[in-house]
Amino acid sequence: MPGLSRKLPVWLPILVILIAMCSIQSGAALAKSLFPLVGAPGVTALRLALGTLILVCIFKPWRLRFTREQRLPLLFYGLSLGAMNYLFYLSIQRIPLGVAVALEFTGPLAVALFGSRRAVDFVWVALAVLGLWFLLPLGQSIAHVDLTGAALALGAGSCWAVYIITGQRAGEEHGPATVAMGSLIAAVVFVPIGAFQAGDVLWQWSILPLGLGIAILSTALPYSLEMIALTRLPTRTFGTLMSMEPALAAVSGMLFLNETLTGTQTLALLAIMAASMGSTLTMRRESKIEKVDISE
Repeated sequence: MPGLSRKLPVWLPILVILIAMCSIQSGAALAKSLFPLVGAPGVTALRLALGTLILVCIFKPWRLRFTREQRLPLLFYGLSLGAMNYLFYLSIQRIPLGVAVALEFTGPLAVALFGSRRAVDFVWVALAVLGLWFLLPLGQSIAHVDLTGAALALGAGSCWAVYIITGQRAGEEHGPATVAMGSLIAAVVFVPIGAFQAGDVLWQWSILPLGLGIAILSTALPYSLEMIALTRLPTRTFGTLMSMEPALAAVSGMLFLNETLTGTQTLALLAIMAASMGSTLTMRRESKIEKVDISE
């Protein structure tokens, strides 16, 4: 319905992103509490298996029809979604949640940088980079950061960049329902890997409620909401808005994992949030809404 799409307020997809980020960081904190029981691969398997089941029941992806041009982006979207989950959970098993998310954010930050065309866009990206610089423990504390965990978080960031670009192309026609198909592709590949690494402990009934909570908070809800935003915002704006992710991760760590922030880190998070707000306030009206309308 083209007329309805044009009437959607600009702030709505922005609000959707904020809700998705809060959900996914709450789910990450809950997932970390399960690591001592089933490990990061096991949590990945639980999240993808249960999250995919929920999405498939809601959206019934077998009814969707994808064009030849959409199939390859859909495949990469699904694979990047699964790899992003897998690598991120492996990373937060070794390094703090806030640091992992900050390193992972290099993916969407790169998307925002390469998609920028105006000088003001580079101002917001530079402000986000400055915030990340002071957020990360780059000084005397760098020796305490597990390098393998940092590399895994950077790998998750690369997958996040692919997820943004291919998700926008694959979901242009079907919107949130595309997430069900992408999650199904991810589950086919990464659930067996995670289940094999976790072993028999994964099949305990006592773990199921926590796994279901992680699946809803970290997969079913946020990825559906992100797909709505992906198809209604320019790629560079979506990528810069995601700079709020480290700030929300730090808050989640404080609330659920008893993590604390220094004064410098607090200022860094404020800089990142300022970059997100600036990108939103200077966003141009031309967005994916018009692109979708023209294609119809």
